[in-house]
Amino acid sequence: MNKLLYLVALFFAAVQVQAATLPGDWAKWTAVKTPLMEAGGALPGCGADVSSLPPIYQETVKVYCGVKPGGPGKVGILVRPEAMTAYAARNGKFPDGANLILHLKDIKAVFLTTHQGGKPSYSVHTEEGKDVTAASGPLAASACVTCHTGYQAFCKGGQCGAKK
Repeated sequence: MNKLLYLVALFFAAVQVQAATLPGDWAKWTAVKTPLMEAGGALPGCGADVSSLPPIYQETVKVYCGVKPGGPGKVGILVRPEAMTAYAARNGKFPDGANLILHLKDIKAVFLTTHQGGKPSYSVHTEEGKDVTAASGPLAASACVTCHTGYQAFCKGGQCGAKK
């Protein structure tokens, strides 16, 4: 039975990696702002008191402090132009393909949300497009899934944040 589970896990990992290609035009996507990063275009530093923020934002800071001690610094949120209607509606109904990016500018990392059949998947890339999604830790797709599915009041179909 363990071998079967292992093979199934390998299959899903392979599917996720194949679907995780960073589009060449990602840097030209539409930039949007979220309440978390509006103050100076950066996430709070690791030493910041975020206890008054909603739990998802506290978890976000914790995860990204695991990527870069001291905090990830400047960030950008980018949306594929063809997905802007779904992004604005916050209904979780994104078109198939790569749709959402969290760009950690100071460390040159790109966190990508891709949709297929309405289901999001997550990957991490360098700015040049190399897939650096890890098996565990803050650069793992499972870390993305934990937040993007664990805070349903803030996340729909892979998109997290409060509606303005």
